[in-house]
Amino acid sequence: MEIILIRAAQLILCLSLLVVLHEGGHFFFAKLFGIRVEKFYMFFNPKFHLFSTYSKWWRRLRGKKPLVKDENGNYPYDGTEYGIGWVPLGGYVKIAGMIDESMDVEQMNKPPQPWEFRTKPAWQRLLVMLGGVMVNFLVALFIYSMILFVWGEKYIPLKDMTMGFTFNKEAHALGFKDGDIPIATENETFRDFNTDVMRSISTAKQVTVLRNGSATTINMPENGLNLIEMFQSEKPFLSLYLPSVIDSVIADTPAQKAGLAKGDKITSFNGKPIETWSDYNAALANLSKRLEGATTNDSIRKRNVCITLLKANGTGDTVRLLLNSELRMGVVQASALNYYKPVTQHYSLLQSIPAGISHGIDVFSGYVSDLKYIFTKEGAKSVGSFGAIGSMFPTSWDWQRFWELTAFISIILAFMNVLPIPALDGGHAMFLLIEMIFRRKFSLKFQERAQTIGMLLLILLMIYAIGNDIFRFLL
Repeated sequence: MEIILIRAAQLILCLSLLVVLHEGGHFFFAKLFGIRVEKFYMFFNPKFHLFSTYSKWWRRLRGKKPLVKDENGNYPYDGTEYGIGWVPLGGYVKIAGMIDESMDVEQMNKPPQPWEFRTKPAWQRLLVMLGGVMVNFLVALFIYSMILFVWGEKYIPLKDMTMGFTFNKEAHALGFKDGDIPIATENETFRDFNTDVMRSISTAKQVTVLRNGSATTINMPENGLNLIEMFQSEKPFLSLYLPSVIDSVIADTPAQKAGLAKGDKITSFNGKPIETWSDYNAALANLSKRLEGATTNDSIRKRNVCITLLKANGTGDTVRLLLNSELRMGVVQASALNYYKPVTQHYSLLQSIPAGISHGIDVFSGYVSDLKYIFTKEGAKSVGSFGAIGSMFPTSWDWQRFWELTAFISIILAFMNVLPIPALDGGHAMFLLIEMIFRRKFSLKFQERAQTIGMLLLILLMIYAIGNDIFRFLL
């Protein structure tokens, strides 16, 4: 429960910051062009809100008379109403004279006013609509720059990873061998091991590896590899060679009760030899597949596993233990930091800005490049909502990791919002660009229908994403 609360707190804080900044982008350009912004809310407020500058007690505290709602249940305009809703999943600004999520058609049927969105030139309306996307992207670049300035860039050079990597059977078929160290493709030389290494290998024509100290070139398939399959295979395409030695044991877990301890090495799992943590995780992936559709009793039986150990004192041992529903036994796997010493590259403030911008653009390019996999079977399964995003955060509070994920999610929000889908900023921007080209506005009826269709599409996508989250949780 504590882990769930820590992740939930990080997720809410991250989304709150990004949503306020995103809506602040719309707000800034609206105010810049003299457009009335009626509401600015953090979180959604169906039926009621937690706080509002229009609240009677708040107005009295500031020496103002309470406002009285009109016959439609709305307050008369007295400056922007700032508030906090009770559903912590987003936020919004309500801009006068615009068809948005509020579907305020009644306002649109009244005579246009000079302070309304609809009466402004198309280029001003376009900047208002793209303001949120621009802010999200700039915020991501700023955060990446400040991360480099505050913490620097810590990494383990690939050339220092002398134990090399392990590969799955598909990689072996191409010519890779366990112990190889990938150092380059025909397009780039690798500095350290990260997601970009897998991405580059997936599109490469040739990969150069260090094998027994000598460079060896491996020819890759002409059509490349599927990046999703490289990651989601039972055993990943390549993994850093890390012996299956236990770094630590978590208290009150099956592992502790079975007598496992720091320094023990797992040598077999249900009779299958284990040499590395990659082997162990592959065994868990195989067990997970066998649990699909299993009854409760069958699940308990299959999760009762036999593990052989080489104890830290050199003796052998065999134990049986029951993995939990997430197939965890309560051990912390040794990481690369147990075997290799990282180096840290420090940046001055002036150096961090261009480096952060460059890194942010690389992250954005990689994300956009990977989106093509969403239309594959495995890619569609990977679509998730708040549960999937929340699981990205660490189980303990780590400010550096928090800001890295916040910057990444800010890039995702920027890209997703600029997609030309009605109800998203990109959909509004697309219609405005068409209007600017053909010098003709879309009718109110068309805008209403487009907004409704777009919202329905987004709701269906959200239902599908939440369904994936629930399915993954149940597994």
